Amino acid sequence: MTPLNYRRKCSLPTAISIALILACSYLTARERPDDRDFWAFQKPVETKVPKTSNSNWGRNEIDRFIWAKLKENDLQPSPAASKEELIRRVTFDLWGLPPTPEEIDAFVGDTSPDAYPNLVDRLLASPHYGEKWGQFWLDVIRYSESEGFEYDRHLPGAWRFRDYVIRSFNEDKPFDQFIKEQIAGDEKDSPSRDDLIAAGFHRFGPVRRNAGNPEIALSRNEVLTERTDIIGAAFIGLTMGCARCHDHKLDPISQEDYYSLQAFFAGTQEHNEFLASPEDIEAWQKKTDALKEEIKELKKKAENAPSGEKERLHEQAKALEDQLPEDLPTILSIKNDPENRTDVRLLKRGVWEHKGERVAMGFPTVLGEEETATYPQEHPKPRTVLADWLVGPDNPLTARVLVNRVWLNHFGSGIVNTPNDFGRHGERPSHPELLDYLATQLVNEGWRLKPIHRQLLLSETYQQSSRTLASELAQRIDPDNRLYWKFNRRRLQAEEIRDAMLSVSGRLNKEMFGPSIMLPVEESMVELLYAPSQWQVTEDLTQHDRRSVYLMAKRNLRLPFMETFDQPTLQSSCGRRESSTHAPQSLELLNGRTANQLADAFVERLKKEAGDSPNAIVERAWRLALGRPPTTEEEELSRAFLRNQPLKEFALSVFNFNDFLYVH
Repeated sequence: MTPLNYRRKCSLPTAISIALILACSYLTARERPDDRDFWAFQKPVETKVPKTSNSNWGRNEIDRFIWAKLKENDLQPSPAASKEELIRRVTFDLWGLPPTPEEIDAFVGDTSPDAYPNLVDRLLASPHYGEKWGQFWLDVIRYSESEGFEYDRHLPGAWRFRDYVIRSFNEDKPFDQFIKEQIAGDEKDSPSRDDLIAAGFHRFGPVRRNAGNPEIALSRNEVLTERTDIIGAAFIGLTMGCARCHDHKLDPISQEDYYSLQAFFAGTQEHNEFLASPEDIEAWQKKTDALKEEIKELKKKAENAPSGEKERLHEQAKALEDQLPEDLPTILSIKNDPENRTDVRLLKRGVWEHKGERVAMGFPTVLGEEETATYPQEHPKPRTVLADWLVGPDNPLTARVLVNRVWLNHFGSGIVNTPNDFGRHGERPSHPELLDYLATQLVNEGWRLKPIHRQLLLSETYQQSSRTLASELAQRIDPDNRLYWKFNRRRLQAEEIRDAMLSVSGRLNKEMFGPSIMLPVEESMVELLYAPSQWQVTEDLTQHDRRSVYLMAKRNLRLPFMETFDQPTLQSSCGRRESSTHAPQSLELLNGRTANQLADAFVERLKKEAGDSPNAIVERAWRLALGRPPTTEEEELSRAFLRNQPLKEFALSVFNFNDFLYVH
């Protein structure tokens, strides 16, 4: 593209943005004297809770912070949501599942002042909490069970990490401990099985295998880059990767800072811990190696063979691939290997071949003292040093980033609405004092999340209605509801939609943990894989009805239903789920395999529980799917629909209702 064409295609705002970025490039990380004054680089402080002048609104400290901002802008909070709306909202928020009609009736009928606090406590105590909130963390760390790129090789035993995350959330494991286990669990003097599983965190970045050779320099550089970048995105909310090739253009992060952080991973190598006897391991390895050698030879012969012969050789190779023994029970982990430590140096423009001076382990200067301590690359437990710093009292970001993620997932927008970027390019906090209050509360509560959940959910801010129309003033000064004068209606996430359909149809299998499930998909999708044998549909059909968190997370084969409803791509950290609206979503819910199979099951349940009466069928369908009875108009329209259409079409239409797909 020529400069002229570029100018022609570039809007004025875009051109201004580009000019600003280019101008910032002249200000290196060491030339901005006010860097340390930026809010994100200051330690959170114990914040004084504002006083409220509204005696009729506000249950806890959260509300007082929100009220102070509303009052400052002459805005009023919204009325409370109905009890039916509230139980559906909070159950989806904590479980990712709809409440049953019986649970709704019990809550609505409980007029005691403790009805809602008791509901929140019951939801937090359930194993379903870990299944829902474990998925949030898997999004952040871009968890996948395959490596991506051409080969998309499966990671043996990766599902054990997913189960470890779910158990950790259900136990309310202190998050500082949770972080330390993932960063450096393997470095403990006597690591437990969970410690080794947790350290598998470092294995979830995409890996380019380069014709099966994982040791070449380029691959190693990419692996180190992945392991460094995720520390910035997931834990400290900074775009560290922008300093890989040059000093960060916007944040005070130098290229030296980047490679000093990368040096903590210099000696970290892949390690698979087999859960089998030495004899079984030896036999498995012998058979696997022999078959792989045969496959390699056949593919080599096929390269120069005539077309007919080439096809025959490829078929033979595929037959041998199908004979490869299943993976041994494995813990996916890492280990320190001093003999194969990478010599970390500054890389000019990030190019592996253009090495500069050697770099010692250290932390971003702006997040420490003027002279940040550095550590030799030969340190025996480098990642333990990193983990201690991430959750240490001098780190200004980790606690803030975490509580902001929790807030975002409850309220639909973050106090900082760029959850993976707290730097200068990210959004400024809407309520900075509230963010600091929550961050210090988290640490004071021993880094446990359940007390934070409880405080947020018991606030009147959370219990507001989402149906309030914006006043002229609110529409003018806060159309995006950044001051939280009402609750944000949200579309269910892909996993929640599928799990809700399973639940209301009566098909949900609530079994927890274990190997991931592979569902049937179109053959054409499987054939696109480098090795189609990678996708083996789970034979036990009852396993197909497990919750979505237990489905195989494969980078090169995303389930169409999940992709249509904005499941992340698994390539990079997802701090906030997108929520799009487009025609293929309706088509998926009307014509897709998942929707039609579960609509059939929903029909059978309605017949069993409501009989042949159209009135009873409509009533039961509404109560199961929407958590409320139908209005008079809805009931009349539904009876008219059933007079002319089969019950299956009615069930499909219920899955398409806004009140099924959204929580208010």
